[in-house]
Amino acid sequence: MSVSEQARSGMVLLKSELLERAGGTAHAFSARIGGVSEGAYFSLNLGYRRGDDPARVRENFRRFCAAAGARFENLVCSAQVHGDTVRIVRAEDIGWDYETPPPKAADAMITDAKGVVLAVFSADCIPILLYDPVRGVVGAVHAGWRGTALGIAEKTVLAMRETFGCNPADLLAAVGPGISRCCFETGDDVPAAMVSALGDEADPFLIREGGKWRVDLKGLNACFLRRTGIPAERVEASELCTACRPDLFWSHRRLGEERGSQAAVIALTTGT
Repeated sequence: MSVSEQARSGMVLLKSELLERAGGTAHAFSARIGGVSEGAYFSLNLGYRRGDDPARVRENFRRFCAAAGARFENLVCSAQVHGDTVRIVRAEDIGWDYETPPPKAADAMITDAKGVVLAVFSADCIPILLYDPVRGVVGAVHAGWRGTALGIAEKTVLAMRETFGCNPADLLAAVGPGISRCCFETGDDVPAAMVSALGDEADPFLIREGGKWRVDLKGLNACFLRRTGIPAERVEASELCTACRPDLFWSHRRLGEERGSQAAVIALTTGT
């Protein structure tokens, strides 16, 4: 996964090399550089519920979507609740005022509508972008530890198969920047939830250190994706840790509640 700087705006963003090579999508994972927000939200805050000026959030989205090659007027967001609901998005769902919460709750969205821009938010949680270049379907997933344990990534792939006829073997998956095992220290509840969901398959992603655990959420989500039938070589994961790099990313663990949020976006540029 490559990090690039957009010369016109000074914006830093990440794009998946897998998705770039395949073509057919506009997509990106944001960082926190290149926006117009001020104070605690300086500079590229894309979080609409953080307390930032909605006009600044709107301008930040306009810049970010432009850098990603997507139309910010076509943005679709959902209220993220750390659950496992997968929302099917249609063209008529576009439109959002950046001031009120999105009307529907979901932690993943899928669509086959060209130009619709799916967006998920994060600030340590794991963003995942999915693309089926055969069927022309995209998905965006927000996976915190609860959503990970609920199998939100796996359920999104299964929803793509059931709704649009996707073959998981055709899918490409990009797991974006989020908190890594180096910084995600937890008690027993998180690993217990992962073992309950994955059994022995969870073991490589859990390390016990004294009375605490270090958990690899990116690896766990990649494991869920591979379980659906996506080949390992078609799953790409960013090595960047949001908690290690508060200079580059918003991190809830490092910055607390007074902070901005990243976003990941994806849209079909070919298809119906």
